[in-house]
Amino acid sequence: MTAQGAGRVAGKVVVVTGAGRGQGEAHARLLAEQGAEVIVTDIRADMAAAVAADIGPSAWHQRLDVADVASWAALFALVEERHGRLDALVNNAGIAVMADIVATDHALFDRTVAINQTGVFLGMKFAAETMKRSGGGSIINVSSIAGLKADPSFFAYTGTKWAVRGMSRAAARSLAPDRIRVNVILPGIIDTPMLTDAVPGLDVAAFGAGNTPLARAGLPADVASAVLFLVSDESGFVTGAELAVDGGITA
Repeated sequence: MTAQGAGRVAGKVVVVTGAGRGQGEAHARLLAEQGAEVIVTDIRADMAAAVAADIGPSAWHQRLDVADVASWAALFALVEERHGRLDALVNNAGIAVMADIVATDHALFDRTVAINQTGVFLGMKFAAETMKRSGGGSIINVSSIAGLKADPSFFAYTGTKWAVRGMSRAAARSLAPDRIRVNVILPGIIDTPMLTDAVPGLDVAAFGAGNTPLARAGLPADVASAVLFLVSDESGFVTGAELAVDGGITA
């Protein structure tokens, strides 16, 4: 662990969504190691609680349904009460269900939009309101390489990940005068539970090795390193940017 007061994001207050496992958990752990005060959120409160407890005193958890306005309002009321500010938001929560356009029913489409797109919108909106009062901040929205190169097997997921890119660029322009930066990370083939849930039985290591120029699957830590950079002051002149963490797939 990084000593208190040290680290690349020392003292920053950061909310991470979908942080009960996978990429979100890796983001929360690395940010805490680098000195941040981290709010670990997930719709699965037990998983968020376990991650926060393992991180220690520099983290606390809150159940968050990213598609629900009241859930966001409750979270930010606590953030304001406990910290009085927010320095960064990592909009990481998302779902992916394998279904092409014919197999995608209205319910699946609406659910995917609610979590992957509306959830990002609500997170940015609530974060911006708090960040404006505290002098600025950094918002990192997690899209996907499916937002650069359409994946027909994941129709609804692909649509929402393209939408995240557009919303992020518009928000970056709107919020720049308030010293709020908005950037996008586009992960590639990353070895996470969400990927193996979406494609049961997938050999992620072999799939990554066979489909990535760097000849391996990515790890949550690979994406977390990019998140850390965008949360930190090292990226202070970076906004409206998109960073593919994909081992060269979209090169």
